[in-house]
Amino acid sequence: MNRLTRREWLAAVPLLAGTAVAATPPRIPLGFSLYGMKTMKLADALSASSKIGYDGVELALMPGYPAEPKLLSANARKDLRSRLADHKLALHGLMENLPEPAADAVHKANLDRLKAAFELGHALADGKPVVETILGGKPAEWESRKEAIAERMQSWSAVAKASNGILAIKLHIGNALHTIDGALWLVKRVANPHFRLGFDFSHLVLRGAKLAHAIDTLVPHTAFVHIKDAKGTPEKFEFLLPGEHGIDYAEYVKRLSAAQYAGPVVVEVSGMISNKPGYDPVAAATKSYTNLANAFGRQAK
Repeated sequence: MNRLTRREWLAAVPLLAGTAVAATPPRIPLGFSLYGMKTMKLADALSASSKIGYDGVELALMPGYPAEPKLLSANARKDLRSRLADHKLALHGLMENLPEPAADAVHKANLDRLKAAFELGHALADGKPVVETILGGKPAEWESRKEAIAERMQSWSAVAKASNGILAIKLHIGNALHTIDGALWLVKRVANPHFRLGFDFSHLVLRGAKLAHAIDTLVPHTAFVHIKDAKGTPEKFEFLLPGEHGIDYAEYVKRLSAAQYAGPVVVEVSGMISNKPGYDPVAAATKSYTNLANAFGRQAK
């Protein structure tokens, strides 16, 4: 049996250590967006998400949702923070839906909603809260409205900085901001470290984007990731639960790790699904987790 000399063994240790690190990428947190649990009480939604196996949740703050900031008193926020801790759930993000560019009155209301979102985030968890939102407009309007959008995003980013938070803007297949090039332009134009992107490949795959290119170009500017599947064309499409149509999530996770993405990955159930008669939010969350378990190194349910 061959044995290494002490000098040979010591020389090999750095190489072995490097190999071990490379073979064991950080575990990416997997969460569920309560955008898909609108009809449930927050306590029940948190309990269900924890039992399924998720590491955290995104709260939906839009009017009509249980986590709308104006509905949560100081005591309710303390209770919600305790429930998150009891269920060992991280606060992965706060979802808003704020259209821009908009009339001045709407813009002012958007700034107020952003402030309220960041305040809620700080009440519920330590660290910098991430508020993610899509924007308005139509794809054909991007070139004519992008400067106005950038100006408004600078105002939004100032709120994020003052609030010690992160603003994450997500590309959307049906919005003015809908392309990789547009997102890169906007990040450069706003030029604020509190302004980041929300990454959702389902909106990009509909325009023929490749996963590797999308991750390599956008993830360095990304603070938040949504996942779901999609099929169709930009003109006629359907969003699906993750794992239902073709996206390779094992490759997805490997590429996110290689890109050194350090944030959460959060399942988003589209309104196309949740608004259907008979929709079961717990069943949707469970099926999504089961479909993703192997790719994320989890135990399938």
